[in-house]
Amino acid sequence: MNPPPQATSITTRSTVKKLCENPSSCSKIPFRPRKIRKLTSNIALDSATESPQPSLTVSPKIPKSLSTEPEMDLALNHLRTSDPLLATLISNHPPPKLSPCSSPFLALSKSIIFQQLAAKAANSIYTRFISLCGNESNVLPNTVLSFSPQKLREIGVSARKASYLHDLSDKFSTGVLSDTSILTMDDEKLFHMLTSVKGIGPWSVHMFLIFSLHRPDVLPVGDLGVRKGVQLLYGLKELPKPLQMEQICGKWKPYRSVGSCYMWRLMETKSEGNGKARSVETEQDGGP
Repeated sequence: MNPPPQATSITTRSTVKKLCENPSSCSKIPFRPRKIRKLTSNIALDSATESPQPSLTVSPKIPKSLSTEPEMDLALNHLRTSDPLLATLISNHPPPKLSPCSSPFLALSKSIIFQQLAAKAANSIYTRFISLCGNESNVLPNTVLSFSPQKLREIGVSARKASYLHDLSDKFSTGVLSDTSILTMDDEKLFHMLTSVKGIGPWSVHMFLIFSLHRPDVLPVGDLGVRKGVQLLYGLKELPKPLQMEQICGKWKPYRSVGSCYMWRLMETKSEGNGKARSVETEQDGGP
């Protein structure tokens, strides 16, 4: 927020207005004559021949990542001190383990394939998809675009998901998105860019930010597991809505990603105790 204008400038303007409403008063306002400096021909010549100053290139600021142990330690210490209930949970469970991401394009392609599918079926289709490409390092935009929708359907990818994969690949091949730009974009801009891809909605972007890019301050307000975890941790009568999630979990900033991971862990622990597996089907974007 810009500071308000100084009172002295406001007073000066109002005073001049009052004086100028009365011509006799206005004529009494003293004005100092301005001195006009004449430029010599040498100065003009020097200015014309002066070499331009080199422009300073500012390197993009890489957003923070939870990949490093010191950053994770900072997150855990902050959460312990800011939320006593979460501190107990942190003491009883190890910190989240985040796997490295070799390629944002590969991670996004995988997230599309896994949408709305049980883990076993999704893994089977993904394995066939990797075989079709040759290997994971060959999962590239032009490679995916070379496969017709019918070819993708033969390995179990639905027609709708095939169109999602092609749209993602097209945005990468045309430069709208790239692995490099994704790694350097801030969360807000990246959210806007990725949700412009067909089949990628808020939930998929949140999962990508947390588990692929390891961004520290992401709160997936639409995730059923995180919402249930918050309900259980704070003893709420009803499942919190997105706005309530923002308010309740505000104390976790700037490490809401880690807090969210502990909500999943809380629900997994409860499911293990009840002998039930956690379902995430209602949390995902897109469709079969």
